Amino acid sequence: MPELAETYACVPSTERGRGILISGDPKSNSILYTNGRSVVIMNLNNPLNVSVYGEHAYPATVARFSPNGEWIASADASGTVRIWGAHNEHVLKKEFKVLSGRIDDLQWSPDGMRIVASGEGKGKSLVRAFMWDSGTNVGEFDGHSRRVLSCAFKPTRPFRIVTCGEDFLVNFYEGPPFRFKLSHRDHSNFVNCVRFSPDGSKFISVGSDKKGIIFDGKSGEKIGELSSEDGHKGSIYSVSWSPDGKQVLTVSADKSAKVWEISEDGNGQLKKTLIISGSSGVDDMLVGCLWQNDHLVTVSLGGTISIFSASNLDKAPLQLSGHMKNITSLAVLKSDPKTILSSSYDGLIVKWIQGVGFSGKLQRKENSQIKCLAAAEEEIVTSGFDNKIWRVSLHGDQCGDAESIDIGSQPKDLSIASLSPELALVTTDSGVVMLRGTKVVSTISLGFPVTASAVAPNGSEAIIGGQDGKLHVYSINGDTLTEEKVLEKHRGAISVIRYSPDFSMFASGDVNREAIVWDRLSHEVKLKNMLYHTARINCLAWSPNSSMVATGSLDTCVIIYEVDKPASSRMTIKGAHLGGVYGVAFTDEHSVVSCGEDACVRVWRLTPQ
Repeated sequence: MPELAETYACVPSTERGRGILISGDPKSNSILYTNGRSVVIMNLNNPLNVSVYGEHAYPATVARFSPNGEWIASADASGTVRIWGAHNEHVLKKEFKVLSGRIDDLQWSPDGMRIVASGEGKGKSLVRAFMWDSGTNVGEFDGHSRRVLSCAFKPTRPFRIVTCGEDFLVNFYEGPPFRFKLSHRDHSNFVNCVRFSPDGSKFISVGSDKKGIIFDGKSGEKIGELSSEDGHKGSIYSVSWSPDGKQVLTVSADKSAKVWEISEDGNGQLKKTLIISGSSGVDDMLVGCLWQNDHLVTVSLGGTISIFSASNLDKAPLQLSGHMKNITSLAVLKSDPKTILSSSYDGLIVKWIQGVGFSGKLQRKENSQIKCLAAAEEEIVTSGFDNKIWRVSLHGDQCGDAESIDIGSQPKDLSIASLSPELALVTTDSGVVMLRGTKVVSTISLGFPVTASAVAPNGSEAIIGGQDGKLHVYSINGDTLTEEKVLEKHRGAISVIRYSPDFSMFASGDVNREAIVWDRLSHEVKLKNMLYHTARINCLAWSPNSSMVATGSLDTCVIIYEVDKPASSRMTIKGAHLGGVYGVAFTDEHSVVSCGEDACVRVWRLTPQ
């Protein structure tokens, strides 16, 4: 059976002008963040060791480990909190509807018995604390008039809860049961994050007024603030204490992270400014941070996670990145099959190396949207929604010159002849465009609605699939197409066609969940009854020795068939990607790579049966 070998994780979902709250578990050295409906658990010691929880019905917003590290509470945009096991099967313990709007922050009490959550109230309460097993309220939280962005639980007795939000207030509650004690209005803009020090003696609040203010943990009185010399030049989005409670890490929209020494009297002096190298656009604004054991983790607006070492702040950080949006296509370089390229529709192309993980984003000079992506030896060919085909030359990690070809209507599918890559076949709604290099050599109207295409590796023939489920085989002579045969077997529109690497077969898949393998010369069906998906087939790939076919579908599964065995002896990967599989490829005989709606790329290891 196939087993998961590596996961190249998606990056945290971010939004402009808001901080995101990531959290972690110091014992297992894992961090938690959210992307779409997924909650991602990533191990900092081995970033390829990733576990994803996808049971939320709405976009997840924040997640936290319980103090003993056994449970995770995660919240979503509908105001629901789910409590589930941190290990193995992620079994659900409880689900509570806590607020009537989006939850922005939640925190466990140090004894793991209570949870406080804050966020958008839609006219009802903006903060609630409840027992983790029964959901009963433990206190009344009045005093806020607008969205409450952050809340914190004092980690030592006597328990206190502190909250802050868009009404510029920092509120202090005593309990349990919790009651309003006092409120501070020292900030002059949104207060984005509030955190207690590990020993509970102080807490700090940071806001969009570029200030950080330190309060006494027991009485709630203000005792000091972060020095304004060399302070942040933009909104401070997040703050995190060092494990010994003597330093804090802050991140800001001014693209820098700062480490501050907190003295006994509660004032903060700048110790070090951490500069994170990037493309210097708005994507480098820092929106989240976490200080865990010896790791200082920061997250930028573009989703890049940088990990510094606390014991050696001068060392360059380890940077991890990936996709934030769903990945629409995947390509494996023939010259180096361990190199995987994936693209998402927002125009991002990421290069991954099997066994290593993230290996850089490909910076193109023109950042156009991407619908289809194909890679030949030294170039990538992409098509977007702007009627253009781009040919971009590739030199290692760098993209060279890009040339665009306008084909006059929107490209549907794109295929390159792998042995003579200057020939490309692009299908549009009603016909085909043939390209040689950057010239359109012919535009042929076929007279039926076209949905998929494939061109033979040597450029001598093409197969074009239609909305009616028929496959039309054409021979290519010069710049013209001559129809040779029409194959009828599919019962739905054709979604994907691929030739086998040895050119002896081809496989096709349709929206009615069926795939068929054909013999190329006789046009006979070679493998039939490949009917094990429950929704449309989005993608299809051949193994390098042409012995296996993998199909990926909207039903979240990847199925691997062996061509010389009946279809019933298939291998199935269930739930490969939350929301559907959009790309699949083989890197060698035993490894299948898949990508999908959840913005992750996964490598599966096949063990022969």
